[in-house]
Amino acid sequence: MAVLCTSFISQNPSSLLGKSAPLLPTIPNRSKHVHIRCSILTRPNDTPRATATTTTTNTNLRIHWGCDVDSLEDALSLQKWLSDSGLPPQKMAIQKVDVGERGLVALKNIRKGEKLLFVPPSLVITADSEWSCPEAGEVLKRNFVPDWPLLATYLISEASLMKSSRWSNYISALPRQPYSLLYWTRYELDTYLVASQIRKRAIERITDVTGTYNDLRLRIFSKYPQLFSEEVFNMETFKWSFGILFSRLVRLPSMDGRVALVPWADMLNHSCEVETFLDYDKSSQGIVFMTDRSYQPSEQVFISYGKKSNGELLLSYGFVPREGTNPNDSVELPLSLNKSDKCYGEKLEALKKHNLSASECFPLQITGWPLELMGYAYLVASPPNMSRQFAEMASAASGKTAYKDTRYPEIEEQALQFILDSCELSISKYTKFLQGSSSIDLDVTSPKQLNRKLFLKQLAVDLCTSERRILFRTQYILRRRLRDMRSGELRALRILDGFKKLFK
Repeated sequence: MAVLCTSFISQNPSSLLGKSAPLLPTIPNRSKHVHIRCSILTRPNDTPRATATTTTTNTNLRIHWGCDVDSLEDALSLQKWLSDSGLPPQKMAIQKVDVGERGLVALKNIRKGEKLLFVPPSLVITADSEWSCPEAGEVLKRNFVPDWPLLATYLISEASLMKSSRWSNYISALPRQPYSLLYWTRYELDTYLVASQIRKRAIERITDVTGTYNDLRLRIFSKYPQLFSEEVFNMETFKWSFGILFSRLVRLPSMDGRVALVPWADMLNHSCEVETFLDYDKSSQGIVFMTDRSYQPSEQVFISYGKKSNGELLLSYGFVPREGTNPNDSVELPLSLNKSDKCYGEKLEALKKHNLSASECFPLQITGWPLELMGYAYLVASPPNMSRQFAEMASAASGKTAYKDTRYPEIEEQALQFILDSCELSISKYTKFLQGSSSIDLDVTSPKQLNRKLFLKQLAVDLCTSERRILFRTQYILRRRLRDMRSGELRALRILDGFKKLFK
């Protein structure tokens, strides 16, 4: 446990940012989307939207700062404070919006390719930011705490000081409870995401955050109780601060990949239709982004959180785009070696040499599947007489060598059938959940809890519907390819029989 705090960040920093690659210039941000869909109506004629009541997950949370997700008053106070603190005049303003409750809208015509926003480094929170309690910061740095847990502790420390902190206006405008799967209980994950592989990733993330807090508490907080009282630095507050980081922290490529919280910029909502992102602009010496489309006055301005699947967006930000609107959507297909395979041991050994296991997941998109999946399927389908090819098949499954383009026509049909069987097994799990979702027990006494459970259920239904859609498409492609292969083989056999009869 002593190394968990360090490994949580340093072992795979890109995964903590929700990125598919360390260099991917994305902006983790607010937890809404241009196409969010939710059927929860709290009053007649309400528009479907997530409200503060729908996201309360723990009535015992001891978070005394932040605001309701749709609070415009706190956002306007933030805007005024930023202006008073050196934020230059902007071409956007914070307003209530149809997408995401709060967002930035254009104040004037904005041209495509125009640089927008501009936040000076003095208004950006990084691991080098000055602490209101310098002693606490010194202790963490002296113990070599990595950036993520350092920033999480920094947020809690500054938030607990309320108005005494320089960042009080910013923290007051942050959601009291960020949208995130961090706030789903284990029962909710097991009930609502039983069919989706994102459940496993959510559990891993919760475990990592819990382990990180326990490590800090054991190694540092317990030794300096005068600086880190348990009343302030506890599991609930760490879930809050990590929820903020997962949904708002951005990596800035032009600042050597430094991670930062950028007030004002994190009011931008996500759209799957844009590809623009935040970065540090050396010429103007501020955080900017360049628009990839034009905007009219009063039109909401969007940014990209990255090329993420619907599951990844739910994991960090708590929303699911409308089905069919996310070109980067994918679903993880689990594949496993057959333990009854006579060559199970040899195949597993080949996989282990490439850091793979007997069970792996591969992403499927509406457009197809990766070559690595075929390498794994070939290995599963290969008979004992192909044992010499096990190593190159495992290598192809890892995607790290030239073998990834290797094909094995003699077992291609069996490999495709294996993928189809795995695909149909997953479809059956999604179908079972979706068919039974109407009967999920929602018997709770609190109206707030009822609204929340309905909201989580709707998110799960939306996610499972979109993931099953990709599986259905994959199923169709596989069945058609297998049908063509088998009809081709049948034609070849008929031709061969014709030749045999001709020469009789």
